[in-house]
Amino acid sequence: MGTGPLASNAMNMNYLDLNSQLQHAFAGAYAGKRVLLTGHTGFKGSWMAQWLASLGAEVTGFARDPLPHETLFEQAGVASLLKEDIRGDLADRDLLASVVARVQPDFIFHLAAQPLVRLSYDIPVETFATNVMGTIHVLDAVRRAGHPCQVVCITTDKCYENREWLHSYREEDAMGGHDPYSASKGMAELAIASYRNSFFEPTHATSTSDLNGGEAAIRVASARAGNVIGGGDWAIDRIVPDCFRAIRAGAAIPVRNKIATRPWQHVLEPISGYLWLGAALAHPEHLGYPTSASFRSAFNFGPTLASNRTVAKLVEELLRNVDGGSWTDQSNPHAPHEASKLNLAVDKAFHLLAWEPVWNFESTLAHTASWYVRDGNGEDAAALCNEQITAYTAAARTKRLPWAGEFKSGVEV
Repeated sequence: MGTGPLASNAMNMNYLDLNSQLQHAFAGAYAGKRVLLTGHTGFKGSWMAQWLASLGAEVTGFARDPLPHETLFEQAGVASLLKEDIRGDLADRDLLASVVARVQPDFIFHLAAQPLVRLSYDIPVETFATNVMGTIHVLDAVRRAGHPCQVVCITTDKCYENREWLHSYREEDAMGGHDPYSASKGMAELAIASYRNSFFEPTHATSTSDLNGGEAAIRVASARAGNVIGGGDWAIDRIVPDCFRAIRAGAAIPVRNKIATRPWQHVLEPISGYLWLGAALAHPEHLGYPTSASFRSAFNFGPTLASNRTVAKLVEELLRNVDGGSWTDQSNPHAPHEASKLNLAVDKAFHLLAWEPVWNFESTLAHTASWYVRDGNGEDAAALCNEQITAYTAAARTKRLPWAGEFKSGVEV
């Protein structure tokens, strides 16, 4: 296999280049700050832990042991970047509460979840327990600790009541979910809103609020993104890992739902949104707001409409970036229900956070394919992640996005 169109581009930056590029990212909000990251052993959590560490954060991870397919955590040596690597279950309410009380994090990013639609049909009770009660346990640990912090809970684009509309879903649309996974995430969003309204708003004269200036001491937001792709994901029943398992085995790629349309985005896209949302909660003045009130809510982080493509188009674009490979249609009319259309509107993130996607569909697939191909050729996983974080940040600076440097209204300051 070759490395595709990215073989000779600016990907070959070293770790010092990364630190130089990132020194002004996210308004320096994470340098020297205590960050609790749940789900740090997973695919998205491993990428996020690496980025946070490069920003100078002191990261404490809380998660179960990686599943057999979650190899990126070990491959990239993520444990070595952490202040603490705590293994525990979200069901253990007392353990979670003790961790939050002891660490006293400045930021919490709650990523831990049962993340697979098809698996949720096999383990519905465990899916609801992890995704709903697990989120409640995190929020209640914050409530009990009473320590000022910024909390960003990660859910999914599938939390919406999917009516197979052609138009994009907005943050105020109804929660729902046909399958247990989607329903559990809709329920988690309701729980997040309930805890925020009941315990974490300035209207409540409790130890968790600071009434001076109408600002909350504990600031809670949620972030919705989905169909995240990128190097190092080996989950079962996800199309990109299925592609590269087949390619490495010299087999045809099995495609079970070729006409389903999804908002495909590189893993760094939503993570940049999560980090910027956390920074906005802590420092709303960087975006010209007197308080964090505008950010204590739900936000969509998705790609442009042009990146909403069918599964078949995704597979064909991936194959353009590798030498050889084929796919076969394995559609099954009796398979468990999965949504066929799903788009996210990101107007709110654009207008309030000045956030927008950086890589288009073709770039996303090129970077994803490059990571897997180079990994298959024996290159270091951590270096590959760091190079892509650098390249992504550089592209964001070119677009003059505020999170990527000292920009206001498109002017560098």
